[in-house]
Amino acid sequence: MRTRFVLIRTSHAGNVGAAARAMKVMGFDDLVLVAPRWPNVLRRQETIQRASGALDVLEKARIVETLDEALDGMDHLCATAMTPRDFGPPTRAPREHLQSLLAEPGAAPAGVAFLFGSERFGMANEDVYRSHVALSIPTNPQFGSLNLGAAIQVLAYEWRMALGGYSATSATPESPPADARQLAGMLEHWQQALVALDYLDPAVPKKLMPRLNQLFNRARPSAEEIHILRGVAKAMLQAAERAKS
Repeated sequence: MRTRFVLIRTSHAGNVGAAARAMKVMGFDDLVLVAPRWPNVLRRQETIQRASGALDVLEKARIVETLDEALDGMDHLCATAMTPRDFGPPTRAPREHLQSLLAEPGAAPAGVAFLFGSERFGMANEDVYRSHVALSIPTNPQFGSLNLGAAIQVLAYEWRMALGGYSATSATPESPPADARQLAGMLEHWQQALVALDYLDPAVPKKLMPRLNQLFNRARPSAEEIHILRGVAKAMLQAAERAKS
């Protein structure tokens, strides 16, 4: 689905860079600026610095003079307005509305545009009135002011999640659990150590070792962790030998 982020009369170059970064993080790259304060905003140093590597989004971005030009090909317009208006589109929370757009197969729009007004004045009433919905990010009732870049990041995230999201990736690969033979060997080693420490009476073992077996079954230790546990058992055996000598 085509997705576009439209910034209307943006006055701070850094926010354009922050917008590009927020978009790229969530996999979007269609950015259009309507009559920004700086005609060369896409090449300004502050913009490039705040983009933090999202230069491809800046290179693809377009600058136009009117909102009509920015909305070419878009058929669902999402205004962003914190202040409720007495007339205009319904106000919805992003998560609620964006999920509903995809709820009915075949009824989803072909292109969704997110509209953001200037940092100081927000969106003009006439721009809000032409939109299908006014998205309002739920915030602290006592302090609801969001930086433009932060607002774009929230909406980009919510839209990406509605579209299916990305899988969270672990910084380190997960190790497979040790097999039954490795676990049994470790438990035998621990049994020897516990007997040597006089913690376990081999004549009356009761259910200590089966309980430990169940504990480690639930923990699902890896082969490396089994190696560590066997090292602990070895240290216990050595300590017991020193105590007896």
